[in-house]
Amino acid sequence: MAKIYSKKALASKDLKPKKEVVSFLLSYSQALKVVKIEDKSFEIIAN
Repeated sequence: MAKIYSKKALASKDLKPKKEVVSFLLSYSQALKVVKIEDKSFEIIAN
């Protein structure tokens, strides 16, 4: 059976995110707080 896929990577190797995206992700990760109570976990975003 013939191969119908390529060996090339689907994503480009030189991906460069915008500064706005990096800033958003950093501020989100700093504001995110996970609280575990017994067997439950709650995610709280403190803005």
